[in-house]
Amino acid sequence: MTPSAQVYLVTGVTDMRKSIDGLSLIVAQHLEMDPFSESWFIFCNRHRDKLKILFWDTNGFWLYYRRLEKGTFKWPTPTHDGALHISKAQLNWLLSGLSIEHHRAHRPLNNLTV
Repeated sequence: MTPSAQVYLVTGVTDMRKSIDGLSLIVAQHLEMDPFSESWFIFCNRHRDKLKILFWDTNGFWLYYRRLEKGTFKWPTPTHDGALHISKAQLNWLLSGLSIEHHRAHRPLNNLTV
């Protein structure tokens, strides 16, 4: 699934024990945003090896969870307002292990032979 609207990184640290209700409260109360919008909200833990993505779709919430077995996500420095708007490309970079500040990622290689 790909985002159909805005993508926001919730900067800082989030307790990954929180589920849909707890994360949607963070969006509504701390970020003062609408969790029922089509926006994606991405949360990360202290060790930066776990992510949760929360978004509303028609009649219910989706909650994606990703845990890295090795390595960490290149999470940005916390901002004063608590959220950072990123592009869909930057989301893909983050999920691929790159920093969102990169302007270019490595191009994929296809149809290689030995």
